[in-house]
Amino acid sequence: MRVVILFGSEMGTAETAADSIADVMAAAHDASVYDMFDFDVDDLDVRDFHVLVCSTYGDGDLPTGAEPLIDALDARSPDLSGLRFAVFGLGDSVYGDTFNRGGEIIAEKFRWCGATQVGEHARHDASSEVRLEDMARDWACALLDSAKAVLTSV
Repeated sequence: MRVVILFGSEMGTAETAADSIADVMAAAHDASVYDMFDFDVDDLDVRDFHVLVCSTYGDGDLPTGAEPLIDALDARSPDLSGLRFAVFGLGDSVYGDTFNRGGEIIAEKFRWCGATQVGEHARHDASSEVRLEDMARDWACALLDSAKAVLTSV
């Protein structure tokens, strides 16, 4: 099964998390990492499992790297029924109510198009002592364990 890992980033932190997730996924599946900025909506395939890694920029905004994909989802409203995805969000809790909003926006858009979210929605906090790479790897391992049925049926 193919795992497509898409990252949306402003400063490259989401790409770091995506690479850590890919390291774990690649042990069991064909895993590829793509920048959301360069990924076309037409390339979303229901036969693939998608991991969406998205940072939050400013006061709850999407990072620039995620905007083209989200704009395309808004403009084209593709039918993503049957597509399964998981989300790893990045943010900083000093922003209170908008903490990790980028990942939430991505998840909302995919669900709005008919996709199904699986697994725990991870929310890394830049203000915590938890290393991003460690959390990303641990989350990916837990996702593999908890979503085995989904990952093998995709």
